[in-house]
Amino acid sequence: MNGKRNWADNGKLVLIGPVYPYKGGISHYTGLLYRALSREYEVLMISYKMQYPKLLFRREQRDYSNDAFRVEAAEFLLNTANPANILKTADRIISEKPEAVLIQWWHPYFAPCYRILAKRIRRAGIKVLFTCHNVFPHERFPLDRRLTRAVLSLGDGFILHSKKEAEELLTIREDAKYLVQVHPTYEAFAFEKMGKEEARELLGISESRKIVLFFGFVREYKGLKHLLRAMGCLKESGELSGLMLYVVGDFGSEEKRLEYETLAGDLGVSSYINIVSGYVPDREVEKYFAACDLVALPYESATQSGIVQIAYGFEKPVVATRVGGLPDVVTDGETGFLTEPCDAKSLAEAIRRFFTDPGLAERFQENIRRNNQRFSWERMAEAIGRLL
Repeated sequence: MNGKRNWADNGKLVLIGPVYPYKGGISHYTGLLYRALSREYEVLMISYKMQYPKLLFRREQRDYSNDAFRVEAAEFLLNTANPANILKTADRIISEKPEAVLIQWWHPYFAPCYRILAKRIRRAGIKVLFTCHNVFPHERFPLDRRLTRAVLSLGDGFILHSKKEAEELLTIREDAKYLVQVHPTYEAFAFEKMGKEEARELLGISESRKIVLFFGFVREYKGLKHLLRAMGCLKESGELSGLMLYVVGDFGSEEKRLEYETLAGDLGVSSYINIVSGYVPDREVEKYFAACDLVALPYESATQSGIVQIAYGFEKPVVATRVGGLPDVVTDGETGFLTEPCDAKSLAEAIRRFFTDPGLAERFQENIRRNNQRFSWERMAEAIGRLL
């Protein structure tokens, strides 16, 4: 089949999920997974005609100017809120006679859509697999467990990114067939292969500055307030000299951003914090990661995080909390530090140690390079092949 290796009689796979022009980490992931799978198999990429109704998701869902992760062959067919459309899309998939359909799962909003889709596809004798970015949502709500079980009970196999996710899956599917494969690295954001000096010149940051980066959507569970308090601890001990925290991401609302700015002011660390508020286009990501020394993930809870993998893609060490799947990808003392959640003092100590231990940053970077194959997209494609 065009020189591509088959895993079954026809070797065709249908991949379902968001891709460009949809924004966000799951869209990046799906686009890169499509590229990796397409190097080995015949893949049909199906995305959404309508992902979320505007009533539920008021922010702009698409960014047409940001085409770095475009999938040229993607078919935008699926309206997640229209049962007739979902059945029509299922019939389109069945007509291709694929060996399997791989669906991206991350939120119970998709439960009605994916249940209709999966039931129709399975009746045709086609396997249904799920990549679970989160088994349950970060922000829980009534019925989320029941909705999740209603869909994942139809899965023939699962790809998970952490042991924590596997444990959660087994609470609703004791017989689940699954593989745990760590989240691949996002090397694709290094469009310009920018060095630290060039990135800092673009951002107007002195070479002598010590830069910690907090990046991504700002949500309560991501623990930014603990990172601000850690900055307060460092100030009290007189160790803020030359240190700057960059907070880059979408706060969701002006009120939320002001809450964090007020906390920084109360702690007396406002002058050591630079907030870049709003959605960051893909081609703007590179300069922030290239410019920083250390990436911070002070999460209160987590399953896994694409931010760690973006950091690794730029060979940047991380300081993260010992929650969810983060310990699966952050090796304490080798590729970064792990601290206890909601503990500003231990977070401050990790940051202090990183910037005061000679040669530590270089050792961490070397260890990250050694782990490149473990976090490769090729490994992810191999895992999907093994599951089948």
